[in-house]
Amino acid sequence: MIGPLGLVRDLRRAVDAAARRLRGEYEEDEWGYDPSFAAAAEPLLSFLYDHWWRVTATGTEHVPRDGRALLVANHAGVLPWDAAMTATAVRRAGVERDPRFLVLDWAFGLPWASVVIRRCGGVPASPHNALRLLEQDHLVMVFPEGAKGVGKPWRERYRLQRFGRGGFIELALRTGAPIVPVAIVGSEEIYPKLGELPGVARLLGAPHVPITPTFPLLGPLGVIPLPSRWRIAFGPPVDLGGLGPDAAEDRATVLELSEEVRDRIQTMVLENVIERTGAFR
Repeated sequence: MIGPLGLVRDLRRAVDAAARRLRGEYEEDEWGYDPSFAAAAEPLLSFLYDHWWRVTATGTEHVPRDGRALLVANHAGVLPWDAAMTATAVRRAGVERDPRFLVLDWAFGLPWASVVIRRCGGVPASPHNALRLLEQDHLVMVFPEGAKGVGKPWRERYRLQRFGRGGFIELALRTGAPIVPVAIVGSEEIYPKLGELPGVARLLGAPHVPITPTFPLLGPLGVIPLPSRWRIAFGPPVDLGGLGPDAAEDRATVLELSEEVRDRIQTMVLENVIERTGAFR
């Protein structure tokens, strides 16, 4: 266990290193991912993972150690904290690769945050980008609920929204990538949605800006996510390779498989809500 002084020192070092890289020279791949920047951010992510959200991860043995794969997860929390914590869980499991996670375009319009998201592995969400990442044998994280996931009111927490038109199934079929279902519990409580601020959302180009118990009441401090307790569960891979790429053209098959994966994740989510001892304790 890291002591308080060591934790503060590591966080300060991470912030200083990240700021230097934002101002100076850096190396990045074609997607904007900067491994040195990601390494500099690791102490902050570890603080959030170990101390703020006290994450428990299970089933990490199901994450492929090499080759292409899709991590398909439920979504909540406005900002992609769920992606950051899932990627941290993967690295903690000894998987020596950094997942690339698809992020809605509006987040890349936010100053500073957009740079951090991209350099830590975030990629603008589009079928074209996802296909290219899988063809390059990346581990790709997708959130098929999209904006509907982050826009759920508090009373509908942990009820998965529709998975769109099954685009992630088409990607898996066309590339032969296995699908690893992921259930994330805890992200619904970091910004409990009590209402909406549509005017602010339009100003930011965001799909939703929620009214929460702390925002906008506390101003900028209200953006700090609440310290809920998280569980992240990785399920056994779903291998669609036997169907072949031509199955991606069969809409009935795609939608049926999409619903099957959604149902599996919904079951995993509810199981982990029960397993969690409490949202904030």
